[in-house]
Parts: sequence; C-alpha cells; structure tokens
Amino acid sequence: MKKNNISNQEKQLELMRQIQKNPNSSQRNLAEKLDISLGKLNFFIHELIKTGFIKIERFSKSKKKSDYSYLLTSKGLSVKTKLTYKFMLRKFKEYELLRKEYGDRSKKI
Repeated sequence: MKKNNISNQEKQLELMRQIQKNPNSSQRNLAEKLDISLGKLNFFIHELIKTGFIKIERFSKSKKKSDYSYLLTSKGLSVKTKLTYKFMLRKFKEYELLRKEYGDRSKKI
C-alpha cells in the first residue's frame, strides 16, 4: 500500500510541476502529460485545492466553462519543494543500493 502512496505523491508532484510550468493547461492535457485518467487527475486537483496547494481561476472573459487557470499557492510551492527534496533523497538511496549491489557483482566477475 505504501508503494501506491509513493506513486500518488509522485503524480501529485508532477502535477504541481506541470501547473507551475503552464497554468493554463486543460485537464485533458494535464492527464495526458501525467499518463493518468481524466477522473484520477480531477481527484488529484480537488485534493490539491482542498489542501490549499493550488487554486483555480476562471477566465472572466471566456464563455467556455472549461477555461480555467490553475495556480500554485505559496503553500503549494513550499510543499512542492519538500516533495521534490524527498523524491531526490529516495532516488539517491535507490541509486546507492543499486551501485553497491552491482558494484559487488562486478567484482565477482
């Protein structure tokens, strides 16, 4: 179960990165970039809104309901930074384990 949680955190982190890069992306575009369903993306967006990490602004001059802008809040930026740091630490630990494992094997050959 923890593995799934890590995956969701990574998807949320990637979503926050994408929102920061292009706040005017459509949900469909964001879902494609993250390789998740539109429903899952919608769930992530609502979670990020509920926690105060992002906010939505509707384009006032647009007549289309789907024209929204997603903005990372200062709280969201702070959490994104922490998640990025944790992600990098986790990947570095994985790298070190693999280096030790394969380094030991290459000595045996």
